Amino acid sequence: MRWGSRLANTPGLRMRVFANTLRRILPTFNVLAEKTGANDDNVVMAGAHLDSVLAGPGINDNGSGSAAILETAIQMAKLKTENTVRFAWWGAEESGRVGSTNYVNGLSQAEKDRIALYLNFDMIGSPNYIQMVYDSDESGFEAPVPVPPGSIAIEDLFESFYTLSNEPYDDAEFSGRSDYQAFINNGIAAGGLFTGAEVLKTAEQQAIWGGTVGAQYDPCYHAACDTFANTNLHALAINSDAVAFAVLTYAYSTESVNGVPGKKVPGKFTIPAPAGPEGTVGSDGGADHAHQRS
Repeated sequence: MRWGSRLANTPGLRMRVFANTLRRILPTFNVLAEKTGANDDNVVMAGAHLDSVLAGPGINDNGSGSAAILETAIQMAKLKTENTVRFAWWGAEESGRVGSTNYVNGLSQAEKDRIALYLNFDMIGSPNYIQMVYDSDESGFEAPVPVPPGSIAIEDLFESFYTLSNEPYDDAEFSGRSDYQAFINNGIAAGGLFTGAEVLKTAEQQAIWGGTVGAQYDPCYHAACDTFANTNLHALAINSDAVAFAVLTYAYSTESVNGVPGKKVPGKFTIPAPAGPEGTVGSDGGADHAHQRS
């Protein structure tokens, strides 16, 4: 028996515990990469946080989102886009969205006005996943934060991807609980994807997406076991395609979001239809039940 247990089980024992702690400000960094388009006054941003909690390596939270936008940036490197595309890997999200907030707050109003939209990808490969899109049209949740104009069009785009890919989807509350908070607080349209964290999967969701009833979407959320093994490769593959689809679409035109006309995506821009998980797609292209908060 450990000393802590012995002391806790000692009848009548009263103790005072003092902890020596050190708090200090340490530097952290955002990493940004930009591809200049023909219209440099219309910027499409995609971001994911690069840090993890101290408890674990953070492969799903948020290596999954960080890797997806990195691969998208690599694949788009040689394209000549209509709009400027800016990729961001944020620091200190787990400390209160510090990196993204510092970035947005440091922009002049003119620089903020150049940003057409922001796409956020935080946990997109949860092992006991369900596919979720930020619910900007509030069909499942009343948003506790302002929903900037144009955000609904972003939700519609992601939903169209899932529908054409024969993938069921659901809503995640448009809550600002990730790096899109500073953007929406400044009136910038935003959207994103999420495959779940600490919430338990229901039997209804298991019938659609498979997985384990009564287990967290990510059993290793904020834990040491969030390693490479803590990723559902199907969810990660589908959502990585969704990331690329959205970024590529808006790289050529954001007209549906902010009214700025663009161009058609060149080439044969099609969406593959991989075999979906167990379950069927609902009449609107996804599940319209058991909405989850992000």
